[in-house]
Amino acid sequence: MHADTLPKALVAMTGRQPDRIALRMKEFGIWRDITWRQYLDNVTCAALGLYRIGVRRGEHVAIIGENKPEWLYSAFGAMSVGATFVGVYTTNPAKECEYVVGHSDSVVFICEDEEQLNKALIFRKNTPQLRNLIVWDMEGLRDLDDPMVMSFDELMAIGREVAAEDPALFESLVKEGKPEDIAGIIYTSGTTGPPKGATLSHEGYLWVGEQAQKVTKSTRDDESISFLPLNHVYEQIFDMMMHMTVGHTVNFTENTDTVMNDLIDVSPTIFHAVPRIWEKYYSAIVLKMADATWFKRTAYGLAVKIGARYNNIRLAGKRVPLTLYIPYQLAYFCVFWKLKERLGFDRTRIGFSGAAPISHDILKFFQSIGIPIREGYGMTETSGVTHMSDEFNFKLGTVGRALPGCEVKIGDGGEIIVRHKGIFKGYYKDEASTKEALVDGWMHTGDVGEIDEEGYLKITDRLKDLIITAGGKNIAPQYIENQLKFSPYINDAVVIGDKRKYLAAIIVIDEENVVKFAQDAKIQFTTFATLTRAPEVIDLIQEEINKVNRQMARVENIRKFRILDKKLYTEDGEVTPTMKVKRKAINAQFGDLIESMYRD
Repeated sequence: MHADTLPKALVAMTGRQPDRIALRMKEFGIWRDITWRQYLDNVTCAALGLYRIGVRRGEHVAIIGENKPEWLYSAFGAMSVGATFVGVYTTNPAKECEYVVGHSDSVVFICEDEEQLNKALIFRKNTPQLRNLIVWDMEGLRDLDDPMVMSFDELMAIGREVAAEDPALFESLVKEGKPEDIAGIIYTSGTTGPPKGATLSHEGYLWVGEQAQKVTKSTRDDESISFLPLNHVYEQIFDMMMHMTVGHTVNFTENTDTVMNDLIDVSPTIFHAVPRIWEKYYSAIVLKMADATWFKRTAYGLAVKIGARYNNIRLAGKRVPLTLYIPYQLAYFCVFWKLKERLGFDRTRIGFSGAAPISHDILKFFQSIGIPIREGYGMTETSGVTHMSDEFNFKLGTVGRALPGCEVKIGDGGEIIVRHKGIFKGYYKDEASTKEALVDGWMHTGDVGEIDEEGYLKITDRLKDLIITAGGKNIAPQYIENQLKFSPYINDAVVIGDKRKYLAAIIVIDEENVVKFAQDAKIQFTTFATLTRAPEVIDLIQEEINKVNRQMARVENIRKFRILDKKLYTEDGEVTPTMKVKRKAINAQFGDLIESMYRD
């Protein structure tokens, strides 16, 4: 069977290494191994169970839940019978779940627990195409008597019965799959409007997995850790695309609160995260060392200085002199190795940052302590990735070179336009948006960038986000925002200034780090809101902004700022699930606050 669809790739990988560990799940503090043979058995049962309850080729199955093996069993089960999986964010309220389920015409809603089921019970009257509700964890639902609801265990038991009755059915269903079939519909974050359903094919998923493997040089001995939302294309690169190409081990964290502890348990060889995670690690290290003993602070400070010098020479492509090489090795052995071990990065040969831009200073810092992070670029519509760097060939400030077989050009206004075999097939039920984004097979990304003589791509900003000041200056806000977020005291920053005389910023403080600052400085506060209004906190943030202003051209300086007395939440429509700020929503919701910064 030629592996030209994801289920066929699963069958082929299981045939090559049936007894190797495919997945590992932590439950109640104990790690449980799942071999490739067990993985395929579970997918078989899920697929045949779905087939028995009426799911057929071309239909859609919605899935909502935290990262668990059941998520993959459900997705691969749906794809095995020729259906398409549709991921839904666990943080979505009932109304947004209703939109995705209704718009995608999903006939089955597979959910994690009572909390997610309750959403479906609210909206099912508005989604008449929905036939079945299937729940992984039935805790609290044992007495529920609803003809639409069944447990995932019941589905699996039905699948086992079907397999016993017709042992060849699963293989025959999988064989019918074609590479051009739609594997999944991923609903974009919707920073400018309602989410759009990007349709991704099997051949696109597998092509990206193969090309990414060529760059990352991943092998079946690698281990990754799964904690970013599985319905997001970024997580799917590692848990589905590369997993079915490479055959490495994917480790599922116990829950979103245990990621840091689980990371220490696993010590993955490959670690991928969004910038917010890397920023959190950096802040934790900086503040931890600030509280350390004088000797530890001194040793750490000296090691970081040596690491920075060593890294700057390497980044310039020059040979490191022996007089610096030896001190760096000593710093690495005495300080950095222990630090990496405590973070859970002692086996990590390469890290990746994606889904949003990251501060170059964060990348420099981790590179200096021996954790190479490579920034990649892509979007849902490109099946996740078009550019990435490997461990040795990279340029700071770029997102790498195009994947092998990926074409890229710069269009009008500096827009990045790409074409490869993983480009999506279009937006579901939205021909107008499809024609706007996809022209002759070329994806118009809406991002602004430039390509250097060696083929490295530098992202400037989103085309729609560029700020043109009243003086006619073009400014890319993301770069300034990333510099601001390098501060351990700033969690989010939104730069304002389109058609204005100067730039201003809305700041969201990092609660944990600012609370510690307040406690150390004996500052009186009662709530998060009162903390943001404390004069000492305002002065603290002003100093952090001053540090950034000193690095910028005068026109790029932040002249005024306001600290929000709340955090930004996906539930409030202020940020996407991958923590990208929805500028339009921020401008609308905090219009009065913004105007206050421009009154004389």
